[in-house]
Formats: sequence, structure tokens, C-alpha cells
Amino acid sequence: MANSKRTLFLKRRQRVRNKLRKVNAGKMRLSVHRSNKNISAQLIDDVNGVTLAAASTYEKDLGVVGKNNVEAAAKVGAAIAERAKKAGIEEAYFDRGGFLFHGKVKALAEAAREGGLKI
Repeated sequence: MANSKRTLFLKRRQRVRNKLRKVNAGKMRLSVHRSNKNISAQLIDDVNGVTLAAASTYEKDLGVVGKNNVEAAAKVGAAIAERAKKAGIEEAYFDRGGFLFHGKVKALAEAAREGGLKI
């Protein structure tokens, strides 16, 4: 029986998160979500269940509303790194979810690293 793309995505997401959760206990999680039109990132404290910082292409001040390309992802990555510094977070682990570490997701991670966030 062939699996649908969605089923494979969900399985990959659970596999990635479970492995990361075991290795990075106690750290903040930088979670990325990518859709066809937007990309967003959140810094999450899983112990308390709280989002500490977020950035997205939905925000008008980033100047990339409704765009989902590598440049927009890089701006979101830089914004999340800046907001993490303001929140006092220097280190987090990168949760790509079920998305492959390529293209937009990779650009977001690299921009966050360049902004001073240790991933």
C-alpha cells in the first residue's frame, strides 16, 4: 500500500521531533513551519509550554508579506535571532518538523545562526 505525501510528512515530523527531544532536553526549540505562501518560526519552551518569540512573513514590518522564497526566509531567520536575543535566549535546537533541510528552511537556519543564535 502506497503512503500519501501527507502521511510520509507526518511520520517524518514525529521521527525528527522525537530524536531531537531526546538529545536536547532542557533547551528551547526553534520550530519552523512552511506553507506554499508563507514561512514562520517560533522559539518554544517545551517545559512550560510557552512560545517565547516568533517571526513570520505575515508581519508587515519585515516587508515580505505573502512571500515564500529564500530571501523572505532569511529575513524571518534574522528577525527570530534578534527577538531571541531580546528574550535572553542564546541557544536553541532547530526543529525542522517534516520539512527537508534544504532551500527556504536552510536559509532560515543560516540567517538565525548569523544573527547570533546558536543552533
